[in-house]
Amino acid sequence: MAGRIKEEDIALVRERARIDDVVGSYVTLKNAGGGNLKGLCPFHDEKSPSFNVTPSRGFFYCFGCQEGGDVIDFIQKIDQITFSEAVETLASKVGIQLRYEDSGAPVPRGPGNQRPRLVEAHKVAAEFYVDQLFGAAEAAPGRQFLDKRGFDKDAAVHFGVGFSPRGGDVLTNHLRGRGFTNAELVASGLSADGQRGLYDRFRGRLMWPIRDASSDVIGFGARRLFDDDRIEAKYLNTPETPIYKKSKVLYGVDLARREIAKGRQAVVVEGYTDVMACHLAGVQTAVATCGTAFGDDHARVLRQLLLDHDQFRGEVIFTFDGDEAGQRAALKAFAGDQAFAAQTYVAVEPDGLDPCDLRLEKGDAAVRELIGRRVPLYRFVLGNVLSKYDLDRADTRVDALRDAARLVISIRDRSKVDAFTRELAGHLGMDEDQVRSEVYRAAARQGAAPGQSGRPGSGQPGSGQPGSGQPGRPGSDQTGGAAAVQHGQPVGAPQQPRRADVPSPRDQRYVIEWDALKVAMQHPNLVGVAFDELDDHDFTHPWLAAIRTAMAKAGGPAAAPAAEAWVVAVRDAIGNDPAAAVVGALAVDPLRLGREPDEQYAQALLARLQELTCARRIQDLKSKLQRTNPIDRPDEYNRMFGELIALEAYKAELRNRAISGAI
Repeated sequence: MAGRIKEEDIALVRERARIDDVVGSYVTLKNAGGGNLKGLCPFHDEKSPSFNVTPSRGFFYCFGCQEGGDVIDFIQKIDQITFSEAVETLASKVGIQLRYEDSGAPVPRGPGNQRPRLVEAHKVAAEFYVDQLFGAAEAAPGRQFLDKRGFDKDAAVHFGVGFSPRGGDVLTNHLRGRGFTNAELVASGLSADGQRGLYDRFRGRLMWPIRDASSDVIGFGARRLFDDDRIEAKYLNTPETPIYKKSKVLYGVDLARREIAKGRQAVVVEGYTDVMACHLAGVQTAVATCGTAFGDDHARVLRQLLLDHDQFRGEVIFTFDGDEAGQRAALKAFAGDQAFAAQTYVAVEPDGLDPCDLRLEKGDAAVRELIGRRVPLYRFVLGNVLSKYDLDRADTRVDALRDAARLVISIRDRSKVDAFTRELAGHLGMDEDQVRSEVYRAAARQGAAPGQSGRPGSGQPGSGQPGSGQPGRPGSDQTGGAAAVQHGQPVGAPQQPRRADVPSPRDQRYVIEWDALKVAMQHPNLVGVAFDELDDHDFTHPWLAAIRTAMAKAGGPAAAPAAEAWVVAVRDAIGNDPAAAVVGALAVDPLRLGREPDEQYAQALLARLQELTCARRIQDLKSKLQRTNPIDRPDEYNRMFGELIALEAYKAELRNRAISGAI
């Protein structure tokens, strides 16, 4: 069993694994100015982006849910793995051979650190399958399958399509020869354990590698080719494994994610060949689910790639077959439509052709035109609802109205309810007021206002549901937040603020304290030894005081190492204190200067902080003087009076220093 990873190797991983590249493979990040990037948080649902990344300091922080940390923390949280596994995952990506404390030489990873090994096994398997497709005679049916669907060798290579040999353990033996253990092969899902030992899970099938957003192969989709295949299912997929979760995986996301972010559009198709056809036809935003229906987790992945929020909407376009199954899929997609702020559309070929067959029969332009002819998902679903009724009969028109009214009230955008009501009246040939009255009756029956879904968990603004972005956010009017910590409270008192008590940079009581620590975190060279003059009494929020103490324990800003190493040192010094949650926020929160800070600004900021402390001491001293009788206790009164005069003079000096820096 390997020991602890050497600290210098961990530091090297932090240095080499750029946080903007790593996070950017999961979340679309936009320039937020001041060297910061911003996107939708991958750790909670939110209506507007509050997730910040600062590459220069190697840190991320979400002001919505208070998750933060460095690139290792991000991988830990996003993949739900241990610290060592996260380090090893990143090390494998950036080509670092790790060393462990029990020996100077590289050692094998421990049995619990599975992801790098499972990813490597899939990489080897993908290369093996490609070689088989173009080198094995038995793979001829696979090559013919691709050729008949208009995919040449270049297309197959581009998408990494391969072939799994029909023999029972060909891949298993190949992987064993590359050093993988039986336990790793079973855990990967590439091999299964039978009565006679391990055998290949996929045999005699055309293979599509399924990659995550960072382009790691994590699974496979396998298409049946031979009539005597003992498994009758046309498609097989990798089972659930430590690295493959089908509800969170989209085929083609590795190829499409940049175009999705750039074009603000995602096209959801139904199969692997459809993704290939779309990309080759010029629709490079196409993705597909892998052996499962499109669900909430898939929607969450697309939202993060689209940077989809109320103020910055994109398009999500679903393609469905024109048959009954396709209509059911459209209804299911509409049921999940509330997950998007984006405009949702549907594209259906009138002839019922899927994108692959459409490209084969009518060419690349026809695929592009299919996407261009998209119609709003609501309008498509409404057409399906009304098609079930004979609209030439008065009684069935009323039935159609009642059915369609339930659809209208579930429209996410309230501003469009009236427009859709008028549209429905036109389809039915009924009076607009009559249709509107039925819409309101349907809303009353469901207990929702028109334009507000009655579906639980819809996350409508004001619903108070998770993801609504309303209650409980630090600094918002609805939360107790930092207000639970009284101004001027003794810093030394034992306290453990709740997570909701995180000090907010928007709380005016803590602005100067927050900014002083922010400059010390982001530009430690500017505050230097002057920061050492501060103590915990200069900070009225216990979490901020704890961070100042941690900075001192880490050696102080004057001796701070470069960039992210300083942030990590402060976080390590603070240990398990709840205030550690704020370290990341201080590292990424932009300065409000609108320019790079200088030493004059930093020193003036510290002077302003000390001035506020001095003002509190003056106020306390004045209160004591008012309660002290100068006749009964003249010595004590005179001492305090002299101290008051000295503090007033010191406050004036600090004020002048603060003014010099425009603080």
